[in-house]
Amino acid sequence: MRIEGISALVTGGASGLGLGTVKRLVRAGAHVVIVDLPQSAGDKVAAELGDGARFVPADVTDPDQVQAAIDAAGEAGPLRAVVHCAGIGSAIRVVDRAGNPGELAAFEQVIRVNLIGSYNMLRLGAAAMAAGEPVDGERGVVVLTASVAAFEGQIGQIAYSASKGGVVAMTVCAARDLAGRNIRVNTIAPGLMDTPLFDLLRDDIRDSLAASVPNPRRFGTPDEYGQTAQFIIENGYINGETLRLDGAIRMAPR
Repeated sequence: MRIEGISALVTGGASGLGLGTVKRLVRAGAHVVIVDLPQSAGDKVAAELGDGARFVPADVTDPDQVQAAIDAAGEAGPLRAVVHCAGIGSAIRVVDRAGNPGELAAFEQVIRVNLIGSYNMLRLGAAAMAAGEPVDGERGVVVLTASVAAFEGQIGQIAYSASKGGVVAMTVCAARDLAGRNIRVNTIAPGLMDTPLFDLLRDDIRDSLAASVPNPRRFGTPDEYGQTAQFIIENGYINGETLRLDGAIRMAPR
């Protein structure tokens, strides 16, 4: 798919992986709706990027708010690309250090945001794409975000791993489901990425984590995530895939 001139939507677009994607797509000539929470830096990011970007606040688990953002994206033309980066982390054990069962409410919250939020974006974005006319044989592409924790969840990541594993499991199923409508679905599974999630770590801990990546021995960057999302959008034969973006890391138990 040619990116120049298309209408695209990026969730979590005010920071981290989403921001790296927004910048990539705007540079490539797309009209991008940035979706993030009202308290995010979305307005500031949109102002800095100029006419190519617009901020629409939304909670990805709220159908009405997501639909409003999709409708806003449609004002620039038929929606062709959705990159879903919004999500939350967790620290939940099955049985905590005191011997108590893990928190059910905390587990449910992570599943709601990361998995149900992904399905909400997928279903509403795909419905908007399906209403458009195909261009060069395709109507659109959805890029979801999982994690290497979907495959090698660490201790304390039970909810996060379950949510991201669900995203991986949805990918090929959704791609098959939407094949008849000429809509592709793919997922990126990042490893250790230089996002605000790690900003509070001490330098020595960050250095130790970076050294655990086989090659290159560093954190990945939001721009590298955005580059991968751009590649998926542009390459019409990539469908139903989960691409690990992780420097060959395989996470240890802790």
